[in-house]
Amino acid sequence: MTSVQSDRTSQPDDVNERYLEAGLAWLRLLLRAQAQAVGSRPAPGPNVPGAGAQPPGTDEQLASAAAAMERAAAADPPPALVSLGGLLGLSAFERHALLLCAAPELDPAFAELCAAAQGDPGLPCATFALALSVLPEPAWDVLSPYRGLRYWRLVDVDRAAGRTLVTSPLRADERIVNHLKGLDYLDERLEALVTLLRPAPGAARSGPPGSGSGHPAAEEIVGHWQHVSAWSGGRMPVVQLLGPDRQTKRAVAVEAAAAAGLLLYGMPAGLLPGAAADLDTVARLWQRESRLLPLALWLDADDEERADGDVHAGGEATGRLGRFLDRIGGPCLVATRETRPDVPAPTAVVEVVPPPAAERAAAWRTLLPPADADRLAGQFALDLPSIHEIAAAAGGDPDAAWRDCLVRTRPRLGGLARRLEPGAGWDDIVLPAQEAELLRQIAAQVAQRDTVYRNWGFAQRTGRGLGISALFTGPSGTGKTMAAEVLARHLGLDLFRVDLSAAVSKYIGETEKNLRRLFDAAEPGGTILFFDEADALFGKRSEVKDSHDRYANIEVGYLLQRMESYRGLAILATNQRRALDTAFLRRLRFIVPFDFPGPAERRRMWERAFPDAAPVDILDADRLAELPLSGGMIRNIALNAAFSAASAGTPIGMPAVLAAARAELRKADMPLPAADFSWDGQPEVTP
Repeated sequence: MTSVQSDRTSQPDDVNERYLEAGLAWLRLLLRAQAQAVGSRPAPGPNVPGAGAQPPGTDEQLASAAAAMERAAAADPPPALVSLGGLLGLSAFERHALLLCAAPELDPAFAELCAAAQGDPGLPCATFALALSVLPEPAWDVLSPYRGLRYWRLVDVDRAAGRTLVTSPLRADERIVNHLKGLDYLDERLEALVTLLRPAPGAARSGPPGSGSGHPAAEEIVGHWQHVSAWSGGRMPVVQLLGPDRQTKRAVAVEAAAAAGLLLYGMPAGLLPGAAADLDTVARLWQRESRLLPLALWLDADDEERADGDVHAGGEATGRLGRFLDRIGGPCLVATRETRPDVPAPTAVVEVVPPPAAERAAAWRTLLPPADADRLAGQFALDLPSIHEIAAAAGGDPDAAWRDCLVRTRPRLGGLARRLEPGAGWDDIVLPAQEAELLRQIAAQVAQRDTVYRNWGFAQRTGRGLGISALFTGPSGTGKTMAAEVLARHLGLDLFRVDLSAAVSKYIGETEKNLRRLFDAAEPGGTILFFDEADALFGKRSEVKDSHDRYANIEVGYLLQRMESYRGLAILATNQRRALDTAFLRRLRFIVPFDFPGPAERRRMWERAFPDAAPVDILDADRLAELPLSGGMIRNIALNAAFSAASAGTPIGMPAVLAAARAELRKADMPLPAADFSWDGQPEVTP
């Protein structure tokens, strides 16, 4: 695969040393001869091609040095300068000019030689004029910005005041000087932008590409790199890695680069310079590095906007990405959720999906019991290296493996959602029997989803997603959030409450972008997404009267599609069921009403309102159950009464509870007669 991995092994030190020693000796003779010629002139001036007469014996010494250079250049592998000339398309004159520019860095004595050869003590370095004067086969196109020395930034031109291009000092680039010495490392100007990506522990795979031991997507990438089509002019295609899981895409990229014998460096697309000149410099430097070293680049564009021709927040970033990719060449991968039209041709698209559940289950079974393996495989869409690593670290403990999977797949949602720590269990929530049974059905379907869909074949009969959606509807404080916590705790899953103020945007297309990030990030671990006050997001589609109505309806349609395709549990909560789109309601698996609790439910809530450790005095649960309170209000009252009792240094009794209840009802604008809150110290006796 010469297009990917050319013969770039380090040159033996003795070959480089022989070549550089002969080349520097050859340059010394040329510069001394030029210095003598300049000294015979009446006045110094810019040199022109054609040196003066040579001192006796110089021709023989030059021929001997040139022959030594040719012998060293014929070595296999060749010395660094000869190899560099072949990689970058340098002519013999350009190679010699580069050696002349690097000579003062290789031997400090050349500074004096260069100054003497130009008759100017203020020029202790090479110039284009000096190169044209002393080197054989001079060519004026060496000054062109499109020729090798300037195009590849091999030399730095110091355009000092009053000097022309031909007389400006030239210095060989530091990275190139070290390369000529046989020292290869990434250009330090790129180190601030890129990071070397290494395989995660336990992620190494055995076997060459095509052996079936690696990820299919990695083998597909290597295939694209190996077979560069003729119509592309020999240019390697930019590979777009599609998929929602950034970590899996990164692991696939690392595996593909290792299989191709390349070092993979990663860079967020957002770090690309904004100024065109700076962007071109970075692109040129990377293009040069990809020829000097066996490198591949992984550009993380998951968080960048697509370039759809509209002016929006991400348009500038996408424009930079397209210009950069158009300039660099070499093996490059772009991590993105969807195909990007701004990636220049040639391009190849590789979709990165986790291995199927059956393959994941087989990997889990190597170290865990079958039942636990199937449960983990059905819940967490991990790649095989991660599964083997987690299973080995768990030491046969399925609970430890589950916790590790939960942490690894925990989405990073930034400001879009906040993780809730589920503290409530089945014993903490009070619901009528029918609603409680609906909650248990939801939990059972989430737990048995893989069995029904995969093992029993129901997935083949539906084109929709394998997730479960539920609507919790009812007044505030009736237990909708607590029910979500109960499900999360029972299922052992993360619960994220979506921040609608951050997800919904007034800018066209931004809401869909935020929701795509939300669902994609939550997908691998089947995270429970809790949309509180969902009527603000999933409202009824309206009649189209202007462009804002049209885009609002598009948002609702997009949400319907994502809810169907999401493989996890999505819970919507609202106290305005009628505000939801009817088409959306039809696609929900469960609708659980949370009505205002009756006296029987309120009595059970009061019996569970105080922790066992709290010092509770005599409480009349029947009397308290008569107050028209919701579950949330009862929790607030219990907490306020506890603080009141703690401040008074007394147990929590009826006076404190009734006082807190009266304040809570006043807050809700539901005042009751004062007689309802009187207490004579004895509970009422029901006949």
